[in-house]
Amino acid sequence: MEHNFELRTFELRNIELRTLNSELLTMIKHINPKEIPVPELFSLMLGAIGPRPIAFASTLDADGRPNLAPFSFFNFFGANPPILIFSPSRRGRGNTTKHTYDNIKVMPEVVINVVNYKMVQQVSLASSDFPQGVNEFEKVGFTMEASEMVKPFRVKESPVQFECKVLQVIETGDQGAAGNLVICEMVKMHIDESILDKDGKIDPHKIDLVARMGGDYYCRASGDAIFTVEKPLVGVGIGVDALPEHVRFSKILTGNDLGQLGNLKAFPSQTEIEEIKLQPEVKEILEERSNDLERNLHILAQLRIEDEKVEEALRILMVKKD
Repeated sequence: MEHNFELRTFELRNIELRTLNSELLTMIKHINPKEIPVPELFSLMLGAIGPRPIAFASTLDADGRPNLAPFSFFNFFGANPPILIFSPSRRGRGNTTKHTYDNIKVMPEVVINVVNYKMVQQVSLASSDFPQGVNEFEKVGFTMEASEMVKPFRVKESPVQFECKVLQVIETGDQGAAGNLVICEMVKMHIDESILDKDGKIDPHKIDLVARMGGDYYCRASGDAIFTVEKPLVGVGIGVDALPEHVRFSKILTGNDLGQLGNLKAFPSQTEIEEIKLQPEVKEILEERSNDLERNLHILAQLRIEDEKVEEALRILMVKKD
Protein backbone atom coordinates (compact mmCIF):
# COMPACT_ATOMS: atom_id res chain seq x y z
CA MET A 1 0.00 0.00 0.00
CA GLU A 2 1.33 3.44 -0.87
CA HIS A 3 2.51 5.63 2.00
CA ASN A 4 -0.02 8.40 1.29
CA PHE A 5 -2.87 5.86 1.53
CA GLU A 6 -1.60 4.71 4.96
CA LEU A 7 -1.31 8.32 6.08
CA ARG A 8 -4.85 8.99 4.87
CA THR A 9 -6.06 6.00 6.92
CA PHE A 10 -4.39 7.39 10.02
CA GLU A 11 -5.90 10.84 9.43
CA LEU A 12 -9.40 9.45 8.95
CA ARG A 13 -9.16 7.44 12.16
CA ASN A 14 -8.35 10.63 14.03
CA ILE A 15 -11.21 12.43 12.29
CA GLU A 16 -13.61 9.68 13.34
CA LEU A 17 -12.52 9.96 16.97
CA ARG A 18 -12.91 13.74 16.93
CA THR A 19 -16.36 13.41 15.34
CA LEU A 20 -17.45 10.92 18.00
CA ASN A 21 -16.26 13.20 20.79
CA SER A 22 -18.00 16.16 19.16
CA GLU A 23 -21.28 14.24 18.96
CA LEU A 24 -21.07 13.35 22.63
CA LEU A 25 -20.60 17.02 23.54
CA THR A 26 -23.28 18.42 21.21
CA MET A 27 -25.91 20.58 22.91
CA ILE A 28 -28.92 22.13 21.18
CA LYS A 29 -30.12 25.63 22.02
CA HIS A 30 -33.86 26.10 21.52
CA ILE A 31 -35.14 29.66 21.04
CA ASN A 32 -38.62 31.16 21.02
CA PRO A 33 -38.24 34.49 19.16
CA LYS A 34 -40.82 36.11 21.43
CA GLU A 35 -38.78 35.30 24.54
CA ILE A 36 -35.42 36.94 23.74
CA PRO A 37 -34.48 40.57 23.04
CA VAL A 38 -34.77 41.61 19.38
CA PRO A 39 -31.06 42.59 19.08
CA GLU A 40 -30.02 39.11 20.28
CA LEU A 41 -32.43 37.41 17.86
CA PHE A 42 -31.27 39.67 15.04
CA SER A 43 -27.62 38.79 15.68
CA LEU A 44 -28.32 35.06 15.78
CA MET A 45 -30.28 35.18 12.53
CA LEU A 46 -27.56 37.16 10.76
CA GLY A 47 -25.01 34.60 11.90
CA ALA A 48 -27.09 31.63 10.77
CA ILE A 49 -28.42 32.91 7.46
CA GLY A 50 -25.56 33.66 5.13
CA PRO A 51 -23.68 34.44 3.08
CA ARG A 52 -26.15 37.07 1.89
CA PRO A 53 -25.74 38.96 -1.41
CA ILE A 54 -25.44 42.73 -1.11
CA ALA A 55 -27.74 45.17 -2.88
CA PHE A 56 -25.87 48.46 -3.21
CA ALA A 57 -28.93 50.62 -3.79
CA SER A 58 -28.85 54.01 -5.51
CA THR A 59 -31.90 56.27 -5.13
CA LEU A 60 -32.88 59.94 -5.36
CA ASP A 61 -34.73 61.93 -2.70
CA ALA A 62 -37.65 64.28 -3.33
CA ASP A 63 -35.21 67.08 -4.22
CA GLY A 64 -33.27 64.91 -6.68
CA ARG A 65 -30.26 64.40 -4.40
CA PRO A 66 -28.42 61.04 -4.77
CA ASN A 67 -28.31 58.46 -2.00
CA LEU A 68 -26.31 55.24 -1.92
CA ALA A 69 -26.57 52.46 0.70
CA PRO A 70 -25.89 48.69 0.98
CA PHE A 71 -28.46 46.11 2.11
CA SER A 72 -27.79 42.42 2.67
CA PHE A 73 -31.45 41.39 2.76
CA PHE A 74 -31.47 40.91 -1.00
CA ASN A 75 -31.95 38.37 -3.74
CA PHE A 76 -33.28 37.55 -7.21
CA PHE A 77 -36.82 36.10 -7.34
CA GLY A 78 -37.66 35.42 -10.98
CA ALA A 79 -36.59 36.08 -14.56
CA ASN A 80 -39.89 36.54 -16.39
CA PRO A 81 -40.38 39.28 -15.39
CA PRO A 82 -36.93 39.82 -13.80
CA ILE A 83 -37.68 40.55 -10.13
CA LEU A 84 -35.24 41.69 -7.44
CA ILE A 85 -36.25 42.18 -3.80
CA PHE A 86 -34.32 43.90 -1.04
CA SER A 87 -35.22 45.24 2.38
CA PRO A 88 -34.14 48.55 3.89
CA SER A 89 -35.39 47.50 7.34
CA ARG A 90 -36.44 49.89 10.08
CA ARG A 91 -33.63 50.80 12.43
CA GLY A 92 -33.50 48.78 15.63
CA ARG A 93 -32.45 51.86 17.54
CA GLY A 94 -35.03 54.62 17.39
CA ASN A 95 -37.38 52.73 15.03
CA THR A 96 -36.72 55.16 12.18
CA THR A 97 -36.70 54.38 8.46
CA LYS A 98 -33.69 54.40 6.14
CA HIS A 99 -33.20 57.16 3.55
CA THR A 100 -33.41 54.54 0.79
CA TYR A 101 -36.89 53.51 1.96
CA ASP A 102 -38.02 57.15 2.24
CA ASN A 103 -36.68 57.94 -1.25
CA ILE A 104 -38.40 54.98 -2.89
CA LYS A 105 -41.72 56.04 -1.41
CA VAL A 106 -41.51 59.37 -3.26
CA MET A 107 -39.63 58.19 -6.38
CA PRO A 108 -40.19 54.46 -7.04
CA GLU A 109 -36.97 53.80 -8.93
CA VAL A 110 -33.65 52.28 -7.83
CA VAL A 111 -30.38 51.03 -9.26
CA ILE A 112 -29.06 47.89 -7.56
CA ASN A 113 -25.30 47.59 -8.00
CA VAL A 114 -23.56 44.32 -7.14
CA VAL A 115 -20.56 44.42 -4.82
CA ASN A 116 -17.20 42.76 -5.46
CA TYR A 117 -14.09 42.46 -3.35
CA LYS A 118 -12.20 45.50 -4.64
CA MET A 119 -15.02 47.86 -3.63
CA VAL A 120 -16.17 46.28 -0.34
CA GLN A 121 -14.44 48.75 2.00
CA GLN A 122 -16.04 51.73 0.28
CA VAL A 123 -19.41 49.98 0.33
CA SER A 124 -19.07 49.43 4.07
CA LEU A 125 -18.31 53.13 4.54
CA ALA A 126 -21.50 53.97 2.62
CA SER A 127 -23.50 52.15 5.31
CA SER A 128 -22.65 54.96 7.74
CA ASP A 129 -25.65 56.91 9.00
CA PHE A 130 -24.87 60.08 7.06
CA PRO A 131 -27.39 62.95 7.34
CA GLN A 132 -30.19 63.27 4.79
CA GLY A 133 -28.95 64.96 1.61
CA VAL A 134 -25.32 63.80 1.84
CA ASN A 135 -24.14 62.36 -1.47
CA GLU A 136 -22.60 58.99 -0.58
CA PHE A 137 -21.10 58.69 -4.07
CA GLU A 138 -18.83 61.60 -3.20
CA LYS A 139 -18.43 60.66 0.45
CA VAL A 140 -17.05 57.18 -0.26
CA GLY A 141 -15.35 57.88 -3.60
CA PHE A 142 -17.57 56.20 -6.21
CA THR A 143 -18.35 57.52 -9.69
CA MET A 144 -21.91 58.48 -10.66
CA GLU A 145 -22.91 57.01 -14.03
CA ALA A 146 -26.13 58.16 -15.69
CA SER A 147 -28.78 55.46 -16.05
CA GLU A 148 -30.73 54.90 -19.25
CA MET A 149 -34.24 54.01 -18.09
CA VAL A 150 -34.44 55.30 -14.50
CA LYS A 151 -33.37 58.52 -12.78
CA PRO A 152 -31.04 57.24 -10.00
CA PHE A 153 -27.37 56.96 -10.90
CA ARG A 154 -25.38 53.76 -11.38
CA VAL A 155 -22.11 53.01 -9.58
CA LYS A 156 -19.56 52.93 -12.37
CA GLU A 157 -17.15 50.76 -10.34
CA SER A 158 -19.73 47.98 -9.85
CA PRO A 159 -19.27 45.07 -12.30
CA VAL A 160 -23.04 44.58 -12.75
CA GLN A 161 -25.77 47.20 -12.37
CA PHE A 162 -29.54 46.70 -12.49
CA GLU A 163 -31.81 49.60 -13.32
CA CYS A 164 -35.15 48.91 -11.63
CA LYS A 165 -38.70 50.17 -11.31
CA VAL A 166 -40.26 49.63 -7.89
CA LEU A 167 -43.48 47.62 -8.20
CA GLN A 168 -44.46 47.35 -4.54
CA VAL A 169 -43.24 47.97 -1.02
CA ILE A 170 -44.44 45.58 1.69
CA GLU A 171 -43.98 46.75 5.28
CA THR A 172 -43.76 43.68 7.52
CA GLY A 173 -44.21 45.64 10.75
CA ASP A 174 -44.01 49.04 12.40
CA GLN A 175 -41.53 48.24 15.17
CA GLY A 176 -37.73 48.54 15.18
CA ALA A 177 -35.93 45.98 12.94
CA ALA A 178 -39.10 45.22 10.94
CA GLY A 179 -38.49 44.61 7.24
CA ASN A 180 -39.66 46.64 4.26
CA LEU A 181 -39.69 44.44 1.17
CA VAL A 182 -38.96 46.50 -1.93
CA ILE A 183 -40.12 44.49 -4.95
CA CYS A 184 -38.43 45.71 -8.13
CA GLU A 185 -38.62 44.88 -11.81
CA MET A 186 -35.27 45.11 -13.56
CA VAL A 187 -35.62 47.11 -16.77
CA LYS A 188 -31.97 47.36 -17.82
CA MET A 189 -28.83 45.42 -16.92
CA HIS A 190 -25.25 46.61 -17.41
CA ILE A 191 -22.32 44.15 -17.30
CA ASP A 192 -18.60 44.88 -17.38
CA GLU A 193 -17.42 42.56 -20.17
CA SER A 194 -14.12 41.91 -18.38
CA ILE A 195 -15.95 39.58 -15.96
CA LEU A 196 -17.28 37.32 -18.75
CA ASP A 197 -15.80 33.97 -19.77
CA LYS A 198 -15.25 32.78 -23.35
CA ASP A 199 -18.91 31.68 -23.57
CA GLY A 200 -20.23 35.08 -22.53
CA LYS A 201 -21.24 33.92 -19.06
CA ILE A 202 -20.24 35.61 -15.83
CA ASP A 203 -17.06 34.01 -14.48
CA PRO A 204 -17.34 33.75 -10.65
CA HIS A 205 -13.58 34.18 -10.25
CA LYS A 206 -13.50 37.32 -12.38
CA ILE A 207 -16.53 39.00 -10.80
CA ASP A 208 -15.09 38.20 -7.32
CA LEU A 209 -18.31 38.84 -5.39
CA VAL A 210 -18.55 39.37 -1.66
CA ALA A 211 -21.43 38.62 0.70
CA ARG A 212 -22.40 39.43 4.27
CA MET A 213 -22.19 37.10 7.22
CA GLY A 214 -22.94 37.94 10.85
CA GLY A 215 -21.27 40.75 12.77
CA ASP A 216 -18.27 42.21 10.95
CA TYR A 217 -17.77 39.08 8.84
CA TYR A 218 -17.91 38.99 5.04
CA CYS A 219 -17.46 36.13 2.59
CA ARG A 220 -15.41 36.33 -0.61
CA ALA A 221 -16.91 34.16 -3.37
CA SER A 222 -13.71 33.45 -5.24
CA GLY A 223 -10.66 31.18 -5.24
CA ASP A 224 -10.95 28.02 -3.15
CA ALA A 225 -14.34 29.15 -1.81
CA ILE A 226 -15.92 28.25 -5.16
CA PHE A 227 -16.70 24.64 -6.02
CA THR A 228 -19.11 22.79 -8.28
CA VAL A 229 -21.98 20.45 -7.46
CA GLU A 230 -23.48 18.46 -10.31
CA LYS A 231 -27.18 19.26 -10.63
CA PRO A 232 -29.50 16.24 -11.03
CA LEU A 233 -31.18 17.74 -14.10
CA VAL A 234 -30.90 14.82 -16.53
CA GLY A 235 -32.38 11.56 -15.30
CA VAL A 236 -33.00 10.57 -11.70
CA GLY A 237 -30.24 9.35 -9.40
CA ILE A 238 -30.42 6.02 -7.61
CA GLY A 239 -30.81 7.84 -4.28
CA VAL A 240 -29.02 7.37 -0.98
CA ASP A 241 -31.77 5.03 0.24
CA ALA A 242 -30.88 2.52 -2.49
CA LEU A 243 -27.25 2.22 -1.41
CA PRO A 244 -26.22 -0.88 0.57
CA GLU A 245 -26.68 -0.54 4.31
CA HIS A 246 -22.94 -0.69 5.03
CA VAL A 247 -22.52 2.33 2.72
CA ARG A 248 -25.47 4.34 4.08
CA PHE A 249 -24.27 3.95 7.66
CA SER A 250 -20.56 4.17 6.96
CA LYS A 251 -18.38 5.72 9.67
CA ILE A 252 -16.00 6.97 6.98
CA LEU A 253 -18.21 8.38 4.23
CA THR A 254 -19.73 11.82 4.82
CA GLY A 255 -23.19 13.10 3.89
CA ASN A 256 -21.64 14.86 0.89
CA ASP A 257 -20.04 11.57 -0.19
CA LEU A 258 -23.40 9.79 0.03
CA GLY A 259 -25.09 12.60 -1.89
CA GLN A 260 -22.69 12.17 -4.79
CA LEU A 261 -23.11 8.40 -4.79
CA GLY A 262 -26.89 8.77 -4.70
CA ASN A 263 -26.76 11.09 -7.70
CA LEU A 264 -25.33 8.33 -9.91
CA LYS A 265 -27.85 7.09 -12.45
CA ALA A 266 -27.19 3.35 -12.11
CA PHE A 267 -25.36 0.72 -10.09
CA PRO A 268 -22.22 -0.83 -11.59
CA SER A 269 -22.55 -4.14 -13.38
CA GLN A 270 -21.06 -7.30 -11.92
CA THR A 271 -18.42 -7.17 -14.66
CA GLU A 272 -17.39 -3.65 -13.60
CA ILE A 273 -17.17 -4.77 -9.97
CA GLU A 274 -14.97 -7.74 -10.92
CA GLU A 275 -12.74 -5.46 -12.98
CA ILE A 276 -12.22 -3.03 -10.11
CA LYS A 277 -10.94 -5.91 -7.98
CA LEU A 278 -7.89 -6.04 -10.25
CA GLN A 279 -6.94 -2.45 -9.47
CA PRO A 280 -3.68 -2.61 -7.41
CA GLU A 281 -4.97 -0.77 -4.32
CA VAL A 282 -8.20 -2.76 -4.25
CA LYS A 283 -6.34 -6.02 -4.81
CA GLU A 284 -3.97 -5.29 -1.95
CA ILE A 285 -6.87 -4.58 0.43
CA LEU A 286 -8.55 -7.84 -0.57
CA GLU A 287 -5.35 -9.82 -0.05
CA GLU A 288 -4.79 -8.44 3.44
CA ARG A 289 -5.81 -10.65 6.32
CA SER A 290 -7.52 -7.87 8.19
CA ASN A 291 -10.78 -7.30 10.00
CA ASP A 292 -10.80 -3.79 8.51
CA LEU A 293 -11.61 -4.87 4.95
CA GLU A 294 -14.82 -2.88 4.75
CA ARG A 295 -13.29 0.15 6.43
CA ASN A 296 -10.27 0.19 4.10
CA LEU A 297 -12.51 -0.11 1.05
CA HIS A 298 -14.56 2.84 2.33
CA ILE A 299 -11.40 4.91 2.82
CA LEU A 300 -10.25 4.12 -0.70
CA ALA A 301 -13.71 4.92 -2.09
CA GLN A 302 -13.67 8.28 -0.33
CA LEU A 303 -10.32 9.08 -1.92
CA ARG A 304 -11.84 8.30 -5.32
CA ILE A 305 -14.78 10.62 -4.58
CA GLU A 306 -12.31 13.38 -3.68
CA ASP A 307 -10.69 12.79 -7.07
CA GLU A 308 -14.16 13.14 -8.70
CA LYS A 309 -14.22 9.44 -9.66
CA VAL A 310 -17.61 8.75 -8.10
CA GLU A 311 -18.60 5.85 -10.35
CA GLU A 312 -15.32 4.12 -9.53
CA ALA A 313 -15.94 4.75 -5.84
CA LEU A 314 -19.29 2.97 -5.98
CA ARG A 315 -17.68 -0.01 -7.70
CA ILE A 316 -15.16 -0.23 -4.86
CA LEU A 317 -17.95 -0.04 -2.29
CA MET A 318 -19.78 -2.89 -4.02
CA VAL A 319 -16.74 -5.21 -3.78
CA LYS A 320 -17.03 -8.25 -1.55
CA LYS A 321 -14.24 -10.59 -0.54
CA ASP A 322 -14.42 -13.93 -2.34
